[in-house]
Amino acid sequence: MSYRVGIVGATGAVGQELIEMLRKRSFPAASLRALASARSAGKQLESAGEHYCVEEATPEVFAQLDLAIFSAGAGVSRRLAREAADRGCIVVDNSSAFRMDDQVPLVIPEINPEAVAGHHGIIANPNCSTAIALMALFPLHRAFGLRRVFASTYQAVSGSGWQGIVELEEQVRAWVESRPLTASVYPYQIAFNVLPHVDRFLEDGYTNEEAKMLHESRKITGISDLRVSCTCVRVPVLRAHSVSIDAEFERPADPDAAREAIEKFPGVEVCDDPASNRYPMPRDYSEREPCGVGRIRRSAALDNGLALWVSGDQLWKGAALNAVQIAELLHTRGLIPQHHRA
Repeated sequence: MSYRVGIVGATGAVGQELIEMLRKRSFPAASLRALASARSAGKQLESAGEHYCVEEATPEVFAQLDLAIFSAGAGVSRRLAREAADRGCIVVDNSSAFRMDDQVPLVIPEINPEAVAGHHGIIANPNCSTAIALMALFPLHRAFGLRRVFASTYQAVSGSGWQGIVELEEQVRAWVESRPLTASVYPYQIAFNVLPHVDRFLEDGYTNEEAKMLHESRKITGISDLRVSCTCVRVPVLRAHSVSIDAEFERPADPDAAREAIEKFPGVEVCDDPASNRYPMPRDYSEREPCGVGRIRRSAALDNGLALWVSGDQLWKGAALNAVQIAELLHTRGLIPQHHRA
């Protein structure tokens, strides 16, 4: 079977990764349409050797599609995702619009693939830092029973789209050329700096990005009483997020057993040899499908605890790859309606 597929937000950083990822993984697409705002309509995109003419994403377009992957922000998703679903088009949404909706599955295919069966036309993709952290934590949860997480993220500028990447590159260029550094994407310069501020601040002092780590982790893992305290930090890295984690478990957690559990889990690998200075780094996990886990050791602060470090590509496992894996899951389980197949 093959499907008529649309990418909403095709001109953005994740949208272009989605097009390449669908081709790279040979998703059975009979056709692939690039959709975006009215101001982008008519633009030409080239990806994976193919050329696409961008079309305006309107409700009527979705009647001609079997599957649409949204990556254009929560506002666009709230406006168009249900319109698409009402027209029989299955939506995989990469925004925060529906993640905590009880009627919308929030899915990491390696962790909770069974959740897709309960969809009502929309399936949500998790936040990037949540996805990367859980790829390390879930195999440990299965081995030891996860109870509590303390985390600090090291989030690349790719999380802000092309604008963040361009701003970092321009600031570095300006510094080399002894020109003034200007900031517009972030409240301060990001080059040679770190910002303990990702997303808007909430009344309790946490940011919305930090709250996502708590609420999304509970929904995906099914651990309703999971405790998570997180500080999200933007760093001057172009691509791939990292997360420093201290986790507490119900049962004694041994570092060797932890490495074994991670090695057996799909989509993640151990990169952990302190004697050889081997540990995951954003440079090495950019444009790679697996996430890397290292620095695995007993926590010095938590009972039955482990400390670890994970790196993963924000544009791939944190966004495009996970969305395409959801699409593949829908395909293999026959969850894209028969009458919409090409």
